Amino acid sequence: MQLPAQNQEIAGVAHFLTAANILAALLTMLPYLAVAFFPEAMEKRVRELSAWLTLAAPALLSIPYVLVTMAAGDFQLAWFALYALLPVAIAVLLRQAAKADAEQRGDWRDFLILIVLGLAVDLRWFEGAWPARMAVFNKIVLLDAGIYGFVLIRRLEGTGFDLRIKPRDAAIGLREWAFYTPIALALGLALGFLHVHKVWPGFAMIAGAWIFTFFFVAVPEELFFRGWLQNLLERRVGRGAALFLTAAFFGLAHFNKRTTFFNWRYVLLAAIAGIFYGRAWRSEQRVGASAITHATVDGHCGCGNGCLSG
Repeated sequence: MQLPAQNQEIAGVAHFLTAANILAALLTMLPYLAVAFFPEAMEKRVRELSAWLTLAAPALLSIPYVLVTMAAGDFQLAWFALYALLPVAIAVLLRQAAKADAEQRGDWRDFLILIVLGLAVDLRWFEGAWPARMAVFNKIVLLDAGIYGFVLIRRLEGTGFDLRIKPRDAAIGLREWAFYTPIALALGLALGFLHVHKVWPGFAMIAGAWIFTFFFVAVPEELFFRGWLQNLLERRVGRGAALFLTAAFFGLAHFNKRTTFFNWRYVLLAAIAGIFYGRAWRSEQRVGASAITHATVDGHCGCGNGCLSG
């Protein structure tokens, strides 16, 4: 016999698992994973394109929006124009930045794009474009636009967006997790932010949550904050200042998480965590390493009904 909550969960999954949504999800994840696992091949393909096609190609990132909203009957021309033109604008600006700043010291266009992408995701500017429970598409589409611009057009050195994980990545990532965990536990419990739960969710659930967190939370955030922001700031203000500045911005990006007010406890713990994520990334400039730290921290301190949760 199924409980009402179970029926709602099944209905939610069934609502998502339509042909249009599955195709949209595949098309959304394809650019992200292609560059993450085949970076050299993707860079070569983009270099072979004509100039106009290189800049026009990211307009294809609007296709998932068309598929999802057409199927749901929520298509709006204005939102379609935004998802078609914003990635193109990012590509154009970053191509200009590549020419104006060949030494990659950090151009105003780099920081403008980071501000727009960061605020758009954090303040949920565009989530109203999507049907209910489909806003995750927005985050990954914007991530794809950033990847195309920074990795394939700007070719920003030192980003470290390579998810072909090496043993060294795992060692560094778990090392920084081990350094941060005692601080998170002591401070989180003292502040009443973390709570001990009696129920252990099981290895399978924890492993599944870790994989989901790694690909949909940790990697996007680490690429943005460490691969792009900390990377660029290091060229302007040095390694130490860039580490702490990026950690502070990372903490502030969590001000409205799980609340409708300024969640200073979350901001504080996230900012401290950001220091260790930044240390993991800058060890060898590998997003995979800091994403391992990030996903493991989230899995350990936010695993729902088991161990600890915020």
